[in-house]
Amino acid sequence: MSLTRERDGLCDAPVGIFDSGVGGLTVAREIMRQIPNEKIVYFGDTARVPYGSKSKETITKFSRQIVHFLQEQKVKAIVAACNTASAYALDEIEKEIDIPLIGVVKPGAKAAAEATRNGRIGVIGTEGTIGSHIYSTYIKEIDPDITVMGKACPLFVPLVEEGLWQDPVTDEIANRYLGSLIDSDIDTLILGCTHYPLIRSTVGKIMGESVTLVNPAYETARELKALLADENLLNEKGPELGGNRYRFYVSDMADKFQTFANSILKYGILSAKKINIEDY
Repeated sequence: MSLTRERDGLCDAPVGIFDSGVGGLTVAREIMRQIPNEKIVYFGDTARVPYGSKSKETITKFSRQIVHFLQEQKVKAIVAACNTASAYALDEIEKEIDIPLIGVVKPGAKAAAEATRNGRIGVIGTEGTIGSHIYSTYIKEIDPDITVMGKACPLFVPLVEEGLWQDPVTDEIANRYLGSLIDSDIDTLILGCTHYPLIRSTVGKIMGESVTLVNPAYETARELKALLADENLLNEKGPELGGNRYRFYVSDMADKFQTFANSILKYGILSAKKINIEDY
């Protein structure tokens, strides 16, 4: 199988990543670190962010359009680097395509279940992710005795999108959101939105050293590496100098996205191309 895939060029094909905006760049960053030979095609739905307040039907429609676009880019696997899309759309879309599709929820849930010592886990995320109870569902499949408490933090996404990672406004909002979780005696907290690792230091400072923060972006990169290895799809060759290694597409505000991406990725983003995702 491996030789066949090599001949078909699948090992050298890129990995597709998508998110509602810039949050998925935290997943892309982890994939770049952990699987440096892989090429990446990233799509950020910057025209339609945020996803967290939208319906399941709308999120599934948006996700399906993006998956169609990524398939046209000849990707070998797709990562839904968005917790809301992972919660609402993946099970349905996975049945419609013939390449691996993974989300960020299951890896995060597994890591949290392994990390907790007192069986009390908190989850922060968008209204859509928290309302779906998807983390609780997966965690209780692993250990039904674990208690999971969710807290929607809808203002975190726009604060991150505006670059207010370390700002008094973000500190104030975080204190308000996290107060109830501090009082609930959790020992593990899932950063249940891919935007949230960018304010990890703020969350960690408020929650205290006794609470373990779980970053699903990191766990998802680990799972992707294992999946590609199992499917004989890992790219064993180092990148060619000057090769088109990372490509970025957005549905709006390409210049703003490019500036943001360059602030969190150590690899220079030469360009981000705007496309009409509604065409897909």
